[in-house]
Amino acid sequence: MSDHPRPQLIVLVGPSGVGKDTVLKALATKMKNLWVSVSVTTRPPRPGEVDGVSYDFISNEEFDAMVNVNELLEWAEYAGARYGTPKAPIDLHIAQGKVVVLEIELEGARQVRANAPDARFVLLAPPSIDELKRRLATRGTESPAEQEARLAKALVELAASDEFEAVIVNDSVEQAADDLLAFALSSSNSK
Repeated sequence: MSDHPRPQLIVLVGPSGVGKDTVLKALATKMKNLWVSVSVTTRPPRPGEVDGVSYDFISNEEFDAMVNVNELLEWAEYAGARYGTPKAPIDLHIAQGKVVVLEIELEGARQVRANAPDARFVLLAPPSIDELKRRLATRGTESPAEQEARLAKALVELAASDEFEAVIVNDSVEQAADDLLAFALSSSNSK
């Protein structure tokens, strides 16, 4: 095993509050050839979001055009807005020797599996449901009802663990980032 991961697409799925962004930030300090895919969305930016970094914010017409010419690896509608993953930037970064991480929902991951059979799939899991409840409550970004909805969705995502090559438990951000790095360094695709 070399210390430089081969170019590949890694699909990272995990429930809200599990720490995907935090683990990816830690991974970026360990892996220089990492690129995290930026999704497109038709929803307006939220405070603090940066176009081209958080998302590429586009119009409904632009989104329709991307769907019509098959430019999206996956896409879905959620809460009245559409979200998708453009293929071209992923292909470009892989061609440049990068490991591309796509952080998406379970349904999007299933679409990617159908459209990109060489992709590798990882589920980031909480140490326990109680810990996930605590994390959602302490981040203070959702109402109690929204937290309950996210927990219900988390149970569905965690129940699909057999659809993933690896399940990494985020008990420690550093350990989870190390485990994700080890996964990226592993050369064989077990699927």
